[in-house]
Amino acid sequence: MEIDLIVRGVCCLKPGVPGVSERIRVRSVVGRFLEHSRVYWFANGGRDDLYFGSADLMERNLNRRVEAVCRIRDEGIIRHIRDVVLDVYLRDSDRAYLLTCSRYQPALSEPDARVNAQQELLAWYTSRPAAVDSVD
Repeated sequence: MEIDLIVRGVCCLKPGVPGVSERIRVRSVVGRFLEHSRVYWFANGGRDDLYFGSADLMERNLNRRVEAVCRIRDEGIIRHIRDVVLDVYLRDSDRAYLLTCSRYQPALSEPDARVNAQQELLAWYTSRPAAVDSVD
């Protein structure tokens, strides 16, 4: 099983180190919107476990701040985050950089096939009618 990390900046982990991190891929995406989702998805033997929250897993945040993570149990929301949100970030080839063992390299594709995750998600959410809460 491969492990994908999608980060918003630099990552100190060195992917591709035999016996340590050879199954880990690191993708950095910095786009128009600097804030980013904190989503933790574990395949867990075919039973998805998905968490989201404020926790930016850095030492200063874990030791000196209050962070929160919440498990998502709704299967529809899990599918949406996995199949829409995480999928588009893993396909980003416009703003993404891939970390090799020594440096970041652009995740380039053909110019007409470029994917900008934040633009795709902005289009996804603004093209749908707003949810209307009904009041009895």
